Amino acid sequence: MMDDERVLRRWISLEIGKMNDGVVSARVPLQELLGMEKPVAVTRGGKEHRFDRSVLQKISAIITPELCRTLKLPVVFYYSMEVSDSCMLSDPQAFTAFQEMGELSRERKMEGGTVWVGRAIVFELIRKYPTAVQIMMR
Repeated sequence: MMDDERVLRRWISLEIGKMNDGVVSARVPLQELLGMEKPVAVTRGGKEHRFDRSVLQKISAIITPELCRTLKLPVVFYYSMEVSDSCMLSDPQAFTAFQEMGELSRERKMEGGTVWVGRAIVFELIRKYPTAVQIMMR
């Protein structure tokens, strides 16, 4: 049975790697994206991830100029099968930006450099800010 479990874990690991190919490998500051003629970043799979300019402008109009300089996009939430109802966020600038945008409560605090956000909220953020938010499987 142990060999079967090891094979299954290896297969799951390979499939997760395929799913994560679409995640941006080097996130780009919002201010830099706004200055690009065609705002793009490269994914882990080597393809272009194109940002929706109207979404970038929407975000930059709400957050402070300092945060516009430091916020890197896309924001990446981490999903683990062990915590099926929430995703982890470990980016303090993104956390602050979502609070400034009214998407996350100002009562929430990061603990140990992370905050857990309900999956329904993360899916809503992806819907509201397409191309600016991604989920990475762990």
